[in-house]
Amino acid sequence: MNWDIVKGKWQQLKGSAQEKWGELTNDDLDQIEGNKDQLAGKLQEKYGWSKEQAEREIDDHFSDKV
Repeated sequence: MNWDIVKGKWQQLKGSAQEKWGELTNDDLDQIEGNKDQLAGKLQEKYGWSKEQAEREIDDHFSDKV
């Protein structure tokens, strides 16, 4: 997956991310700015997931969006 595309479309994709991961606030999503590592870190923090699990969730969610 090309994360440059995700970064470029982040304003449109924030809504789907917040629907999927309701624990993420608007401020969280604004700070993430489409950065996969930051998103994975926030998901680890909010949901207690491992880095690998967070990355799998991210890849699964965004694979059909870009």
